[in-house]
Amino acid sequence: MSDLAELAAEAYVYGYPLVFDLTMVRHAVTKGFGPLPAAPFNEFAHSSRLATPEVHFVSVNNDTLYSIAQLDLSGGPLLLHVPDTAGAYYVLQFIDVWSNNFAYLGRRATGTGAGTWMIVPPGWSGEASATVDGVIDAPTAVVTVVGRNACEGLDDIPRVRALQRQFTLEPLDGESHRTGLPAPDPGVPATLRFFEQLRVWMASFPPASADRAYQDRFQPLGLLEEGPSPYAAAEPGLARALAEGQKRGTERVEKASRAPADSRQQGAWQMDPHLFDYNLDRYGVGTHDSAEWRIADREASYTTRAVAARTALWGNHGYEAVYAHTFQDSDGQWLTGANTYRLRFDVPPPVDSFWSVTMYDTPDFYLTDNPADRYAVGDRTPGLVYGEDGSLTLYIQHERPADPAEAANWLPAPEGAFRPMLRLYTPRQPVLDGDYRIPRIEVRGTGRPGPAGGTART
Repeated sequence: MSDLAELAAEAYVYGYPLVFDLTMVRHAVTKGFGPLPAAPFNEFAHSSRLATPEVHFVSVNNDTLYSIAQLDLSGGPLLLHVPDTAGAYYVLQFIDVWSNNFAYLGRRATGTGAGTWMIVPPGWSGEASATVDGVIDAPTAVVTVVGRNACEGLDDIPRVRALQRQFTLEPLDGESHRTGLPAPDPGVPATLRFFEQLRVWMASFPPASADRAYQDRFQPLGLLEEGPSPYAAAEPGLARALAEGQKRGTERVEKASRAPADSRQQGAWQMDPHLFDYNLDRYGVGTHDSAEWRIADREASYTTRAVAARTALWGNHGYEAVYAHTFQDSDGQWLTGANTYRLRFDVPPPVDSFWSVTMYDTPDFYLTDNPADRYAVGDRTPGLVYGEDGSLTLYIQHERPADPAEAANWLPAPEGAFRPMLRLYTPRQPVLDGDYRIPRIEVRGTGRPGPAGGTART
């Protein structure tokens, strides 16, 4: 059983991004996410307001209005129209079901002018129309498109909403084709459901050939079997091995999602511009096809991919946006709403678009309720008070500061443990090279101790 359980643990790490991604795809088309209503395949769902705590999506941003479409290309290509945003930042990020970012449209990648793009399914052999601006080759028949339009606040929402209505999708042949997601066998016990989902979806959405060679080793687990599920009435030994493998695999993903203890000392921010470099095979419009943006070790990339799905599903490559976070203050103590803190930027973070610091709870990494309805502070936040030397100090605490100048720069924190995230949109080279150092969060006043170290996750 031990060898089989170990193989199941490897399969869990390998397959976690696929299962989690498609679970979120299904959620998007049936329930939606907070301000994003449910929308059928091949239609955009547009948020009409910035994200709030009711959006239970890991590390959701509060800087942009989301527009998300789940594409079903099984019936043929789709035509995508993008509007002229008059120079305003936006990005459309294309993600296959294995959570690989394989194309980008937007200000960095293709500019902000209007255009029409053709999105084609795997193996399509037709000819592109001369009227389109380009072709986006999808690696899988189901694709997620995550659109982010920069929004300056409540007064800017009407402008963004007008743009959202101009992002449209239509079938190339004019006919609606929606196959949707294949359904796992409902008779499989809940304890084995993950592996049933992996079996069915792995067969329906094959990865690149090198990954297929790797997953062939999972044959003893029944993951490559076609037809009726081998898990509906699994042999007891196999069922035990799969359950143990899922337990080990979960622990490995959680452990890998934590920064090494020595790198967290003294509150250093964790910033990895290369967290999403696990796409090794498929590069389309707007991507960087170079060794710098590719993990050299394919098997190591599977763990990185699982960590990215666990902590920041549908996040961008570092050249589009970089995400940094910390759990500790400059003394190496865990951040907690029982204390008060400050974060001082002597100079603004080096970006070509904009930056923000967003507050999340732990361990779920959701936005947190606060009486000010303020979930992020950044260079676009109105009313910020800067120092005479151009510096900016943010005040991070649960209660509103009494000083009006501090209240203007307040980032509300929850009562308990929290994790702030710094987002840098189209970062400059010092960020990508690691030369830029984010200032550490300094404690101003203390209350009760923070959480034990084992609760922190990145």
